Amino acid sequence: MNEKTSGTRDAIAQDQFLTILSREEAISRFDAVLFPRAVTQETRPLAQALGAALAGDVVTPIDVPPFDRSNVDGFAVRAADTASAAESSPVRLSLNAEQIACGIAPSIIVASLKATPIATGGPVPRGADAMVMIEQTEPAGEAIDLRRAATPGQFISYAGSDLARGEILLRAGTLVGSREIGMLAACGLSHVTVARRPRVAILSTGDELVQPGTPLAPAQIYDSNGAIVAAAVTENGGEAVFLGAIPDDEEKLEGAMRAALDDCDMLILSGGTSKGAGDVSHRIVSRLGSPGIVAHGVALKPGKPLCLAVCDGKPVVILPGFPTSAMFTFHDMIVPVLRRMAGLPLRADSRLHARLPVRVSSELGRTEFVMVSLVAGDEGLLAYPTGKGSGAITSFAQADGFVRVEALADQVPAGSEVEVTLFTPHIRVPDLVVIGSHCVGLDLVTGPLARDGLLVRSIAVGSLGGLAAARRGECDLAPIHLLDEASGVYNKAFLAEGLDLVEGWRRMQGIVHRIGDPRFAGLDAKEAVAVALRDSACLMVNRNQGAGTRILLDRLLNGARPDGYWNQPRSHNAVAAAVAQNRADWGMTIAPVAAAYGLAFLPLMEEHYDFALVMKRKDKPAVQAFLKSLHAAESRAALHAAGFRPA
Repeated sequence: MNEKTSGTRDAIAQDQFLTILSREEAISRFDAVLFPRAVTQETRPLAQALGAALAGDVVTPIDVPPFDRSNVDGFAVRAADTASAAESSPVRLSLNAEQIACGIAPSIIVASLKATPIATGGPVPRGADAMVMIEQTEPAGEAIDLRRAATPGQFISYAGSDLARGEILLRAGTLVGSREIGMLAACGLSHVTVARRPRVAILSTGDELVQPGTPLAPAQIYDSNGAIVAAAVTENGGEAVFLGAIPDDEEKLEGAMRAALDDCDMLILSGGTSKGAGDVSHRIVSRLGSPGIVAHGVALKPGKPLCLAVCDGKPVVILPGFPTSAMFTFHDMIVPVLRRMAGLPLRADSRLHARLPVRVSSELGRTEFVMVSLVAGDEGLLAYPTGKGSGAITSFAQADGFVRVEALADQVPAGSEVEVTLFTPHIRVPDLVVIGSHCVGLDLVTGPLARDGLLVRSIAVGSLGGLAAARRGECDLAPIHLLDEASGVYNKAFLAEGLDLVEGWRRMQGIVHRIGDPRFAGLDAKEAVAVALRDSACLMVNRNQGAGTRILLDRLLNGARPDGYWNQPRSHNAVAAAVAQNRADWGMTIAPVAAAYGLAFLPLMEEHYDFALVMKRKDKPAVQAFLKSLHAAESRAALHAAGFRPA
């Protein structure tokens, strides 16, 4: 055999893949080498944060609004003064000698049968517990006539009713858009810490590739993969650095790859993975850094030639050359890695069910992705395979989604109902719905769920409202802290059929007042309340009906209705804000909130913050994830550090 013949045979021969791995094994090996790793962070001015992903949870530093404020132009009054108002017998209220506008702190107390003019957004003055619209009044010299009774809390936005100090404003991984910019600005934040977009170098390889805009020579094709991958990188949180196409010249390609890794956080190549005579990429990767190639050959169709490597901590990916193969493997296996590096949550794919009108054959042992177009059939939605093959760039544009055929299946019969993963996202419903009493400790338990990609929605309506929602099947869990007067036991007596009690944590309830108030010096909680009840000038702030704290307060007051009783905000934060801002002198809240506002705290009793679980939803993955997080050592330690006592 002459030298020329031997060289020809060597050029035609192809090396076999080292080991064909399952999709799951390839992902596991890649992740094990890359993670855990810290997300690179940078702090940007708010105006430059648009489009970035938050690097960590953002905690609200203030209450929004920061004080109780009027929702209308009108008058600040005491609701009790207006109780007898009617069309035939108006109530006359004398006007105080000040007008409250936005940015003006009130100085005059609204006493009995008094009213203070106030503009929309103006701070509620001491003594007032309701607003009346100017349209509902008639001027009477230095007074007004009111022909309609007001209710406590009417037209008032309480401190923290929009955002409460200490609650999670935005989660890590949230993309900063115009709405998020507004929320951050409303909290007074001028800078925000975001994840730096990882720089991703993109190289196309092949002698046949020509960049768009250049005339094609015989046997050449336009490089579409470079543009597609660069766009997909940008869509998923990376900064795409497209370096063009490199011929199959080992020396030139190695130089370009080394330069790319010096400058960027990740390198993606397309083409050069099948180990043919012209495929040199894999040989170069093996000498670029440790540990090198972790998977070369994956049981996917399309996408078998995929090569995954890590070179000195930086991921290197060689995608198959055919566009469909390249994009399926990129979206299925590379996007999750890129999004983790960019500090983004996992991509939420939309899925629906449809029926296959034709039989789909599959290669046993390889996970296959079949692109389908959705059409309306006589008996419902049909998923019709496009069947254009892995080299067709138009497959993605013309398909609505794809069907995944598991490796152990050799076919999907005609008429089968299949799950279609859509290319176009739709609205994602929450994975876990929690309705009831709110607590900042809830964020500590649901945080791990959010980091795992689960969407949690929490709605604060109070304990009784949460129980009602649970009975109606509107939520998975209802947080409650209700004391049974007869037994002195928390929560158990309030459960209805179909609900079970899950113990949460303990919160110390107590009386708060401003530090240095001599009226409460040296007193315990019960003594402080007794002193407050004897002092008509000592103004309280209450809680809303249905709140567990309100039940405890009413028990403590034993029928008394002191001044301020009808001031009924819906959160612990609003109570603390009212006392701290001198709009009230005392109220009841929990120890962590008192500490956050710098108030004196007189412990009263430890309440049980538990969860009413809707039993028919117990086996939901999100519910199980919540229960796991609730009992995890990490969550218990976080609760303890925040001032709670895990059950």
